[in-house]
Amino acid sequence: MDQRVSFITLAVGDVARSRAFFVDGLGWQESLYVPGEVLMLKVADRVVLSLWDRSGFEEEVGPIATGAGFAPITLAHNVASPADVDEVLEEAVAAGATLRSPGSQREWGGYSGYFLDPDGYAWEIAHNPGPIGQELVP
Repeated sequence: MDQRVSFITLAVGDVARSRAFFVDGLGWQESLYVPGEVLMLKVADRVVLSLWDRSGFEEEVGPIATGAGFAPITLAHNVASPADVDEVLEEAVAAGATLRSPGSQREWGGYSGYFLDPDGYAWEIAHNPGPIGQELVP
């Protein structure tokens, strides 16, 4: 098996709401949109973020666990500077996200903050000054 990820699929409560947030709010380009079923967004050269209606997800994958707390996953978007972190967090909130934590200096040497998308998934906006972090910034 090649060392790569092709799709990141998240089960969402309302595909139209997700489209309004990512496409209309954040200005991302959709690759595929099937109302009520799925929204696919190409997020890297060979990586697609797939936002799949929960009922369709459960039909294929199985029941979704629910409860208090956050899903044990974060999605990260790296940027070139701490100021960019703050700017992207503001943009996400303006598009309808909930600010989880504002940008702040982190123990690991970077600067990051978190927002929750309309389905409660945690997105980290990060400036990572290390070599691997810099490789990820266009």
